[in-house]
Amino acid sequence: MMVTTTEEIPGKKVEKILGIVIGNTIRSRGLGGHISAAFEQLAGGEVSSYQKTLIEARSIAIKRMIKEAEKLKADAIIGVRLATSDIAAGASEVLAYGTAIKLNKK
Repeated sequence: MMVTTTEEIPGKKVEKILGIVIGNTIRSRGLGGHISAAFEQLAGGEVSSYQKTLIEARSIAIKRMIKEAEKLKADAIIGVRLATSDIAAGASEVLAYGTAIKLNKK
């Protein structure tokens, strides 16, 4: 599955737009993660425990978006965007979305 943030794929023509596909996940660090993050924040710099959680969440959201596109028999997803939002204290949503398309085989 080709996945791109661009609105078109060089050298390829869109045969059909299948629709918007979305993948999301809501993640929270456990108590241990929050404690280690608090110590990292005291020292300043990057908060690696939260970074790891968001990297994992982004990967899950993208995989779920791709599964939705596969259900539609898409060849690619264009215009992919990622968004995050706080859902509750210590919990964040990561959302991946784009347009599933069929490519012209000619």
